[in-house]
Amino acid sequence: MLQFERRHERLIPVRLFVRRISRAVLLWLALTMAGLGIGMIGYAASEGMGGVDAFVNAAMILSGMGPVTELKTAGGKLFAGFYAIFSGLFVVIATGFVLAPILHRVLHSFHIEEGKVKDD
Repeated sequence: MLQFERRHERLIPVRLFVRRISRAVLLWLALTMAGLGIGMIGYAASEGMGGVDAFVNAAMILSGMGPVTELKTAGGKLFAGFYAIFSGLFVVIATGFVLAPILHRVLHSFHIEEGKVKDD
């Protein structure tokens, strides 16, 4: 999905870079919505929560804050634990998709070989 320019290639124009960042942000948003959906379904199934309560609990765990509602069942507590582990890894991976193009552009700008011919 995200192909980056190689060391000997020039930086892509800003317009294309903005498009690359936009795709990364859309991927992050899609992954976040999928993670939120997993959490909402899990809370609804394990704790019998309604849509709003399942949303707020899933959103709070996905953001690293912790559940809002007291969990009453063993299944709900197990789900919340596994969902919290999943969410911690998920946030790191999803953030990497957004930061990768930015860090690549910065580092690539330091390594562009300008003015050199092939046999230098």
